[in-house]
Amino acid sequence: MSEPAAARILVVDDEVDMLETCRRILVRRHYAVQTAASPEEAEEWLARESYDLLIADLVMPGKDGLELARLARQRDPRLAVLIITAHATIDSALQATREGAFDYIPKPFTMDQLEVAVERGLDGRRLREENAALRRQLDAAFDLGNLVGASPQMQHVLDLLRRIADTEANVLITGESGTGKELVARLIHANSRHRLRPFVPLDCGALPETLIESELFGAERGAYTGAEVSRAGLVEQADGGTLFLDEIGNLPVAMQVKLLRVIQERTIRRLGGLRQIPVSIRVVAASNQELSRLVREGRFREDLFYRLNVVSVTLPPLRERAGDVRLLAQHFVTELAGLNGKDIRGLSSAALLFLERHDWPGNVRELRNVIERAVSLAESNQVMPADLPAYLTEGRPGAQLCGTFRDTKRRSVAEFEQTYLRALLEECGGNVSRAAARAGLRRTALHRLLTRHGLDARPFRPSPHAGPSRPEDPD
Repeated sequence: MSEPAAARILVVDDEVDMLETCRRILVRRHYAVQTAASPEEAEEWLARESYDLLIADLVMPGKDGLELARLARQRDPRLAVLIITAHATIDSALQATREGAFDYIPKPFTMDQLEVAVERGLDGRRLREENAALRRQLDAAFDLGNLVGASPQMQHVLDLLRRIADTEANVLITGESGTGKELVARLIHANSRHRLRPFVPLDCGALPETLIESELFGAERGAYTGAEVSRAGLVEQADGGTLFLDEIGNLPVAMQVKLLRVIQERTIRRLGGLRQIPVSIRVVAASNQELSRLVREGRFREDLFYRLNVVSVTLPPLRERAGDVRLLAQHFVTELAGLNGKDIRGLSSAALLFLERHDWPGNVRELRNVIERAVSLAESNQVMPADLPAYLTEGRPGAQLCGTFRDTKRRSVAEFEQTYLRALLEECGGNVSRAAARAGLRRTALHRLLTRHGLDARPFRPSPHAGPSRPEDPD
């Protein structure tokens, strides 16, 4: 492994002896050092090279060290600045801090003082760069564009999320188990103005009723047996950020009343406490139950329902997202192969057909679980049918032959059309014109069929790196 590059330091001082002293000390620590005897010379170096740290004398002819530091940080805001001076005053130290200097040391200084200050400045720069890189990774990971799905239903969801993410509106997410409600809640938070504040989740069905109040609102010391210290609850922890209440339909009615008061008054009172604590939270709730039905049955408060349901996001089950199984499966193969260090580049056509004919009662969660198993077992660079669980690959003759003749016929025709169209697009490399000619259909007729089944030709087209292919006619 190659050695990391030496930190680059520019030292600026109109005293030649001081320049040489600093250079000698820093070179001994294996830094790459450039010296400049005037601010003008320093500006020339800054225009030509990039540096990790600038050491500048405060008082020099022409521009002083603070003005030079200001200009240098305009060019590179990440630059660490150390001011040295023989004219140390409290005012100049404060001014140096305001201009972005991380430290200010008076002359004469010892070798140790200079070395410690330089190390602190470089450590601070590295930390800022690491934090910025981590923030970029998190932003990329939670970019709304990473919500996989080309079906009209998911495109509608994505459009809605883009419009509501950076608002203050409470959101109610509904959908079957496994459709990705918590992921959507995290995406809403990560794309909101509160992204740097906490995202605090609570599964309302995971705790007994006796613990929910202290978990949500916290407790003061002595509030109950075993409460030896005061403790903030989840609502208080989410202050300034997002409180995610999963399976909100399981919240006991008594707690619904208290949650409604928090949302309306924006204050909480810990269990056993008297003090009202102000909080500012955005509530995102989720449920796999129909809350309006629970309202009619008297099991969910109507006023709380309307407070939560300012914006409603409904996630469709995977069986209704025609065409998305292929996209999600490939997405999970890429993600999980990377995590497991395996060279698996996709799924075979046969494996995809088995995946696409399944109803996915467990939705996206079930599909991810299947792909995780397949990636673990795969011995080639593709997921094969043998890598899939038996319940997907073992045929169940007659399993779909239920219901009326008309419904069964319609289902069978739809399944045939989807299978045929996917195989056709794969054979023709996603070229719609070529596929229409191969099928003996007009191009517009084929487009109508693709739209009806929510199929997109683009995923079937070869990768740009796979070599030249016949160009597609404009759609």
